[in-house]
Amino acid sequence: MDKRELVVIGGGPAGLTAGIYASRADVDTLLLERGVPGGLVISTHFIENYPGFSEGIGGPELMTQMEKQARRFGLEIRSANVDSLSINKNGILLKTDAGEIAAGAVILATGANPQLLGVKGEKEFTGLGVSYCATCDGAFFRDRTVAVVGGGDAAVEEAMFLTRFVKKVLLIHRRGELRATKIVQKRAFDNPKIEFLWHSVVDEIYGNIIVEGIKVRDVRSNEIKDINVDGVFLYVGNRPNSQLVKDMITLDDKGYIITDENMLTSQAGIYAAGDVRSKLLRQVVTAVGDGAIAAVAAEKYLTERKAL
Repeated sequence: MDKRELVVIGGGPAGLTAGIYASRADVDTLLLERGVPGGLVISTHFIENYPGFSEGIGGPELMTQMEKQARRFGLEIRSANVDSLSINKNGILLKTDAGEIAAGAVILATGANPQLLGVKGEKEFTGLGVSYCATCDGAFFRDRTVAVVGGGDAAVEEAMFLTRFVKKVLLIHRRGELRATKIVQKRAFDNPKIEFLWHSVVDEIYGNIIVEGIKVRDVRSNEIKDINVDGVFLYVGNRPNSQLVKDMITLDDKGYIITDENMLTSQAGIYAAGDVRSKLLRQVVTAVGDGAIAAVAAEKYLTERKAL
């Protein structure tokens, strides 16, 4: 069985930062990532509010640099999916699809995934016109008309990104005003390719083999109209990846992990960092802060355990 002082689950900005701090402190650390290191940030075309980059930086570029930095300090990154966690007298046992690992402490940096809209046609046309990532799929809709559903920063920023390729973006929002920050809103309002459909929701996505249109309902009058679109991009929130520990540690009513100021969960030796944690703001800058604190707290915990 593989034995480590610290195991970090998740390779996004929180997990990689935790790996940097822990490895630099000479803690025997293993990072487990089931996909590609970088998390959702690698699908973000451009980040302009991360300190230190006056002209902004691409999401993939930023995460590549974080990964290189973590590896330079000796962090081992392994591709594996964690199936279960359990507590025993010696620490924490992780069962993965690549074998069992015993750890003295664990940092959960498992992030969050896009929330499904839950309407007819969404699952059937995912990958066939329905997307949750404009950066990944925007170029496939060159000179076409697409819909973006949502009103927060992610929805509006991705709508603006899509205007690089598409003929028109229909931004559909159930309220009469956007939730995005003011500077993001202004850029969207100034963009001639973006058309806003207020007080509206998508009831159905339809087509033959690929998406051909949507049924949009006015939430005030319940009037439904058919709109021809070639693609639908959904940004209606995120769902925390906390299922692994839902019966082990305390979660809030939305499933996010509750921690104290040192990222400690309700279970000794288990910390949480990044988007999976219950907090006010979920951004790259807050994720890296969480990761650094979690790593330092875990190192202190491991040192105190050795002293017993």
